[in-house]
Amino acid sequence: MLASMANAWKIPELRMKLIFTGMMIIIYRFGAHIPVPGVDIDAIKNYIQSGGGDVLGFLNLFSGGALQNFAVFALGIMPYITASIILQLLTMAFPQLKELSREGEAGQRKLTQYTRYLTVALALAQAVGFTMLFKTQTEAFPDFTMVKFYEIVITLTAGTTLLMWIGELITQHGIGNGISLLIFASIVSGLVPALFNLGQIGLVNTVILGVIAIIVVMAIVMVQEGQRRITIQYAKRQIGRKMTTGGSTYLPLNINMAGVIPVIFASSILMFPPTIANFLPYDWAQSLAEFLGPQGIPFLVLYVVFIIGFTYFYTAVQFDPMERANDLKKYGGFIPGIRPGRPTAQYLDRVLTRLTLPGAVFLAAIAVMPNILIMVMDINFFFGGTSILIVVGVALQTMKQMESQLLMRHYEGFLK
Repeated sequence: MLASMANAWKIPELRMKLIFTGMMIIIYRFGAHIPVPGVDIDAIKNYIQSGGGDVLGFLNLFSGGALQNFAVFALGIMPYITASIILQLLTMAFPQLKELSREGEAGQRKLTQYTRYLTVALALAQAVGFTMLFKTQTEAFPDFTMVKFYEIVITLTAGTTLLMWIGELITQHGIGNGISLLIFASIVSGLVPALFNLGQIGLVNTVILGVIAIIVVMAIVMVQEGQRRITIQYAKRQIGRKMTTGGSTYLPLNINMAGVIPVIFASSILMFPPTIANFLPYDWAQSLAEFLGPQGIPFLVLYVVFIIGFTYFYTAVQFDPMERANDLKKYGGFIPGIRPGRPTAQYLDRVLTRLTLPGAVFLAAIAVMPNILIMVMDINFFFGGTSILIVVGVALQTMKQMESQLLMRHYEGFLK
């Protein structure tokens, strides 16, 4: 691992990508500690940590503590993720958007532009909601005026827009997926305080949680890297005067082709109703927020359902069996024992459906595991399963990109 890092640092292009990614993450973490002017930070922090409910604590985790600091990046990257989910669902529902997604790079640029517009709109709505929530529930705004209100809303919306831009810059000029890395940085920033809090649960419980964490990380790596390899045979073909020899290869189908995206999507969707309910000054709204709180049974049941559903949905978006079967037929490839064309597509769809189920169930089990530990062991588990899934998944994804860069230059990669 260390030798591979040293090799990566020796490559000028890769070194610049690493430096650029690191600088962008530093800017993000710096902005997470710059508060909006004229706000009593202690009042908001006390409200979130004591009486703010589990929803705000969950959102504060994904913002890396920026929400309780009421910083420029207080809204985090969640509006962008919510906008991406909405647009992907609309793409599946409306033929015009689906055709646009098939138009190659030009169509993707248009969809990205729509996602940006929707992100700004959602960020504006959330900025208004959080401002009014903290105004009514805390004394965080001692000199509240309409000018101050507009200043706060514009600052928070601009912060999310800037964060979206930083994530896209990391994707284009750095290493890994920028949006995922920003969430990764937010979660990791809370790891050190969580480790210090482990002393409150006793030595025995700390050792038990440590062993569980190691087993969980190993299991996540095994499932994320696990795949079903389907044998592909290519027939001999004549190209001009030359006869190409047929060969045998394989088509890899991952157990969890969607990665950690379903967990992020499910968290974002389930946080939306209780967040809106917290903004409304009605008793039924507060009851709804408590009913759908992250520590409640209804939330856990819906969380499992959404994770499994989004796993199948995102896998279907990434892998089209009919398109893959047509590509194989076009280039003279076939699966032994399966006829080309539609039978191949049906076979791939059947295998992928069976393969996705254990991956989806595994994601859901890891995501709700901390809540089960809290109920069974009666201890506060400071680092949740969702956090571990995202951290390990993003780390693996980033290492794979770095490994591909190293292998292109004939260096030994990270993964053995």
